[in-house]
Amino acid sequence: MLQPKRTKFRKQQKGRMKGNSNQGNTIAFGSFAIKSLDTTWVNGRQIEAARQAVTRYMKREGQIWIRIFPDKPISKKPAEVRMGKGKGEPEMFVARVTPGRIIFEADGVPLKVAKEALRLAAQKMPVKTKFVIRRDYVENTAE
Repeated sequence: MLQPKRTKFRKQQKGRMKGNSNQGNTIAFGSFAIKSLDTTWVNGRQIEAARQAVTRYMKREGQIWIRIFPDKPISKKPAEVRMGKGKGEPEMFVARVTPGRIIFEADGVPLKVAKEALRLAAQKMPVKTKFVIRRDYVENTAE
């Protein structure tokens, strides 16, 4: 499961996620990508499930890039615990995803394969997504 090797602080405040993504909102590595349309937290398990779905469908051909990383610790207290006694223990790590953020990128496979692989990844995400293609992409018709 994805999580940082070490963090400066064990626990973090909840914070607010408002507005659109200012960074990570353009295709940087591949030719195809899925882009977020909502604001949410995506945990490491969801990212890993999506990664497995993509690599299985692409049959380990081509290349994928995961553009988000879960670095925010989320703490929870056990059920039926009385109020007070401090903040709960860190339970998982999440990545903050805002609208416009590129989540996955793919390259080295035909458009049809990439579209289906990233559709499978999008089904594992807790956020609405959109399939996008790099602006200067030209499909190789020789294949």
